[in-house]
Amino acid sequence: MSDALLFGSYTRGTILPRSADSQSDIDIMAVFGNDYGFKPQTFLDKLKRFAEFWYPNSIVAQSSPSIVLKLEHITFEITPAYKSWPGYCIPASKSDWQATDPNGFNDALIECNKNNGNKIKPVVRLMKLWNLSVNGRDMASFELEKKIAEELKYAYFSCSSYTEYLKKALSTIKWSTDWKKVDDAVRHIDKALKYEADDMPYCALSEIKEIFPE
Repeated sequence: MSDALLFGSYTRGTILPRSADSQSDIDIMAVFGNDYGFKPQTFLDKLKRFAEFWYPNSIVAQSSPSIVLKLEHITFEITPAYKSWPGYCIPASKSDWQATDPNGFNDALIECNKNNGNKIKPVVRLMKLWNLSVNGRDMASFELEKKIAEELKYAYFSCSSYTEYLKKALSTIKWSTDWKKVDDAVRHIDKALKYEADDMPYCALSEIKEIFPE
């Protein structure tokens, strides 16, 4: 192995804590030289042996295709890769590779967040919590983040408050998931806003808990 890179939601600052998402993990890319054109399974086997040797009391398993290392308080998902200009190749399956730019999306999200008064990352985390607790993980985490970052790039023209950004994010994913649950979430937000305007904070909080359970 020649290098190791962190990537994924941990590096973007959009990861949910394990107290909120038991499947939350940190993604690591293990970069190998591959002058002989080895298939992904060759490197997956190497990573599995490495993890089993150094962490004999931890859970090590292969998954889709990467190596999952579960420690007491944290889980790592280790993906083999090799450099291939302008980025890297990672497994598409056990026997095939695919090109990727692991942190290319990070720049897009950072730029979107900066342009929108640093409100995008908090909204992404809220949306991921909703997707987990109410929407049954219907959307893949990366898909959800990518859609929000792309569609809310210029949201500052029409949004200013977190609530406006949240409703905008929900409308953005409406036709990529269960639209009825999206409409229901917007309905609860609107009711909470009305209760807040009527000086009924506990009723407003009750509505918010319907979409973001404690």
